[in-house]
Amino acid sequence: MFIDRARIRVVAGGGGNGCLAFRREKFVPRGGPSGGDGGKGGDVYIECSDRVNTLLHFQYKRVFKAQRGRHGEGDQRSGRDGEDVVILVPPGTQVYREPEHALLHDFARCGERLLVAGGGRGGKGNARFATSTNQAPRRADPGEPGEEADLSLSLKLIADVGLVGYPNAGKSTLISRISSAKPKIADYAFTTLSPHLGVVRVDAYRTFVVADIPGLIEGAHEGHGLGDQFLKHVERTRVLAHIIDLSNPDRDPVAAYRAIVKELGLYNEELLERRQLVVATKLDALADARALGRLKAMCTRRGLPFVKISAVTGEGIGELVGVLDRMLLDAG
Repeated sequence: MFIDRARIRVVAGGGGNGCLAFRREKFVPRGGPSGGDGGKGGDVYIECSDRVNTLLHFQYKRVFKAQRGRHGEGDQRSGRDGEDVVILVPPGTQVYREPEHALLHDFARCGERLLVAGGGRGGKGNARFATSTNQAPRRADPGEPGEEADLSLSLKLIADVGLVGYPNAGKSTLISRISSAKPKIADYAFTTLSPHLGVVRVDAYRTFVVADIPGLIEGAHEGHGLGDQFLKHVERTRVLAHIIDLSNPDRDPVAAYRAIVKELGLYNEELLERRQLVVATKLDALADARALGRLKAMCTRRGLPFVKISAVTGEGIGELVGVLDRMLLDAG
């Protein structure tokens, strides 16, 4: 199951209380204050890790509490600090503080760590307050409470190429052909209900990552169909590949391209500035050769790279991988 949104609550540990104690030893006629300090409460961190790839684990645990610090003890023994809690999230996760929905951090690389709730400071024991004029202080401070926060997490996949297009356009078949990804493939709309990532090997040294985005329809930016639930996953891609189905006689391929471009622009205008290409699919079931000609002519007018393929027979697959590789190299 692919989960890309979650709400959690983080609670840092409170500090331990300082100790109020005096020395009572047989051969020490004048004892004195011996209360130790309380330990610091544990912190709560969020860390980026490749050990997880979705936010699914937050469906089963939503509250994360760090350990509180131990109380101080006599003989000036300080309490032990509370253990920290580290929450793992996949690369591409954005962390927001609620209810103001303020972005705290956007995790892009494994190993990045963010403190989201600081542990409370331990209280001072009465040994800390001894002075020449107050040699038997009866004061010990309580520990401070730890910080608490409500957070929302949003995962945006990190991929080089995003495959976009209408439902059942052939995106899943294509990604299964050019990578080792195994998405569900069937002859009906909205077969893909969650994004899939596939690693495409160009040669022995170069690879790139492709994301298969669930099918878009008119009004997707407003939540129609699967809507903007998955549109956000193309925001990090460097190249957008428009997958246009040539086997459907009831859908004009040029109109299909324009409709998807419109939805991308309405969702985020910056997406229209990405490098784009058009991939005409299902050549093996071509319904109208004139439609293919119109689509190619439109790409020529707009200066868009154009590749025609059949994921079933393998025609044009090698050319497509080469074009995508060159576009990514040009994009930097």
